[in-house]
Amino acid sequence: MDTPRIEKRIGIRASTDAIWDVISNLRGWNDWNPVETDVEGAIAFGGQMGLTETIEGLAPRKVVARVVEWQPYAQLVWSENRGLWFRAMRYFEIEQLEQPGSCIAANGIVFSGLRGEMYFDRNRTRLRHSVDAIAEAWKAAAEAAEG
Repeated sequence: MDTPRIEKRIGIRASTDAIWDVISNLRGWNDWNPVETDVEGAIAFGGQMGLTETIEGLAPRKVVARVVEWQPYAQLVWSENRGLWFRAMRYFEIEQLEQPGSCIAANGIVFSGLRGEMYFDRNRTRLRHSVDAIAEAWKAAAEAAEG
C-alpha cells in the first residue's frame, strides 16, 4: 500500500527568495494561510513549532511539531506525533524552474501509522481542500510580494 499523502503542486511567478520569505515569516502566516495560523517557533533542525490548524468540518486544534528538515529557499518539513500509531509529516517545497522568477511549489501532508491511515481515509476530502487552499494562498502572497 502507498503511504497516505495529500499534496498540491502549483506554479508561482516569483523568485525562490519571495516564496521562501512568505514561509519563513512564521508570524506572518495569519496574513495568508487560511488553515495554519498563530504559528510560533523556530525554523531550525529540531526546532519546535506550534500553530492552530483549522480544517473546515473539523474542530480547530493546537499542533506542536518538530522541524525535521529545512533548507532555505527550498524546503521546510515538520513532524507531529499524534499518539502511538499516528504520525503526520507536513512539508513545503520550492523548486526553481529554468526561467528566472518561475517556480513550482508543493505543500502536503504524509500520514503514517494505523491511526494516521484511518484519519487520512476518513478526512481525505477535507484534507485535499485544505492543502489546495494553502497552495493558492501561498501563491497569491508570494506573487504579491514579488510585485
